[in-house]
Amino acid sequence: MASPDELLALARDVAREAADLVTERRRHGVEVADTKSSPTDVVTEVDHAAEELIRKRLLEARPGDGFVGEEGAADTSASGITWVVDPIDGTVNFVYGIPQYAVSIAARRGDEVVAGVVVDVVKGECFTATRGGGAHLDGRPVQVRGVVPLAQRLVFTGFSYERDTRVAQAAAVRELLGRVRDVRRLGSAALDLCYLACGRADAYVEEGLHDWDLAAGGLILEEAGGRVGEATGAGGKRCIVAAPAGGFDEFMTAVEDCGFLAS
Repeated sequence: MASPDELLALARDVAREAADLVTERRRHGVEVADTKSSPTDVVTEVDHAAEELIRKRLLEARPGDGFVGEEGAADTSASGITWVVDPIDGTVNFVYGIPQYAVSIAARRGDEVVAGVVVDVVKGECFTATRGGGAHLDGRPVQVRGVVPLAQRLVFTGFSYERDTRVAQAAAVRELLGRVRDVRRLGSAALDLCYLACGRADAYVEEGLHDWDLAAGGLILEEAGGRVGEATGAGGKRCIVAAPAGGFDEFMTAVEDCGFLAS
């Protein structure tokens, strides 16, 4: 049975190769290939090419493993390991040339994520973690920021591609703005979670995440001393709430009070 460190080493090599592919393809221009949940939820041919590369590399190295990718690739696991992959987290940023998008790969044993890597395609930063092994940025250990009063917390968030959910989220953010230092929307959930893990923010809340958005970044955050929780959001979808463990409960209360969650 492969160890988490062995799974991470494979994931890291494949994520970097996929990031190189995304970078090279971006130089030649980008066109939207299709839409998914709404007209604003786009996918490009580069998303498909990166996912195909990742799936091929992982299953060549470990042919009995399962695979779940954002762009639809799926294989059932015979080994107990399933790879959960977002080939480009932040596709809209990628389309517009906004330098905030990442490759995210996680290894899940049963229901537990045991290794994860998020590579910032533009900056080249590589965030990694194994279950029980801590979180790292380019090989250096990272930790969440110390807990500060709610009014001094910088919060990351994101918005759904579906109009009704987005409107509900906007109303909740309006309420939250009066209680915290400020709110940022950067456009990549995986990087938001990693930035929180290394102290670049104090909290995170977003409705509508899928497993591939959360798997690697969530593990990295937990291993850096963060806590990740979920509930049903105001729009009826899965809402992820995250913060340093010591400040999680206070932030969750604020999230509830501001209307992020279903009543």
